Amino acid sequence: MPSSPIRKLVPYSEVAKSKGVKVYHLNIGQPDIETPAVALDAIRNYSDKVIEYSHSAGVLSYRKKLAGYYEKIGIHVSADEIIVAAGASEAILFAMQSTMDPGDEIIIPEPFYANYNGFAVNSGVIVKPIPSDIEGGFALPPMSEFEKAITPRTKAIMVCNPNNPTGYLYSREELELLRKIVLKHDLYLFSDEVYREFCYDGHKHFSVMQLEGLEQHVILIDSVSKRYSACGVRIGCMISKNKEVMATAMKFAQARLSPPSLGQVAGEAALDTPDSYFVSVLEEYLSRRNLVVEAINKIPQAFCPNPKGAFYVVARLPIDDSDRFCQWLLEDFDYNKQTVMLAPATGFYATPGKGKDEVRISYVLNLDDLKNSMICLAEALKVYPGRTN
Repeated sequence: MPSSPIRKLVPYSEVAKSKGVKVYHLNIGQPDIETPAVALDAIRNYSDKVIEYSHSAGVLSYRKKLAGYYEKIGIHVSADEIIVAAGASEAILFAMQSTMDPGDEIIIPEPFYANYNGFAVNSGVIVKPIPSDIEGGFALPPMSEFEKAITPRTKAIMVCNPNNPTGYLYSREELELLRKIVLKHDLYLFSDEVYREFCYDGHKHFSVMQLEGLEQHVILIDSVSKRYSACGVRIGCMISKNKEVMATAMKFAQARLSPPSLGQVAGEAALDTPDSYFVSVLEEYLSRRNLVVEAINKIPQAFCPNPKGAFYVVARLPIDDSDRFCQWLLEDFDYNKQTVMLAPATGFYATPGKGKDEVRISYVLNLDDLKNSMICLAEALKVYPGRTN
């Protein structure tokens, strides 16, 4: 089981803090945005005398309300096409284990969310990475790369849109290309769309569920964690119109009994979050993105694409080894008793040796903290012993 590049450096940050160093956490996608009041109030006002198991697929009223949410954004699904899960994480596990046997293969453009590797290991599934590159902003790889990766054991393609860790937003045209290859080779298409609400510069999100003719192929993964800044309630969902897939997934859902009941209370209430919440959140993230991208691109020999979605960037830095650099920041460096915690990009690649000069940065801190963290990063790169030119 691979270690999480996002969490494996936590012991070093704890030691740094014990020495009085302020650590700016840019390593993890934990927003500091307040959870919507409607969700918090629903938990506070919970009055049942017993916190019971729910239906294994999730509370019916919640699933019906979720179907209404998707209807508003042009995705037509019913309550029985939704299985509520313990976060998107469990939903991905259900999807993999319901569609693939041990030894089967899934194609994922890299870099990709590190835990996809872990979910694949858990499921006995083999990840076949295909490269996207920082110079192209991590756009979807050419179809020729997908074709080269397909074997008789290939069962699925997976994308994250907007992307974690790169922030890249796949266009409708790119997804239409995926549609063609999925139909040509009779594959499943998994789409992790947990950052759907966070698209910038006037760009709009287009869901794979809106692609024609893929009803039996698409599995949508979603979550309340980032949308409503409610990571700890552990509520997500798996959605598909493929009845056989959903019937199989229900067996896995029954085996774990039910998703978190109180989490579903919060998730259902969160669907009443006013649009004004997302307007202000989007403005805040846009300001943060602009600050981080501008600051990194001012650093000599550093480069950061300008992402159109989510709240992450992958930046290329003049460093010899991102794992060593990220540990050094916590163990051996501080600037005015401050340092930054980053995620080494090596953990977001399945290809050995890739990401050694890249880091993922989550711009989930307020603007003042982000500004200070970027100053720390610039100062660190001036004195890092493994700096490259």
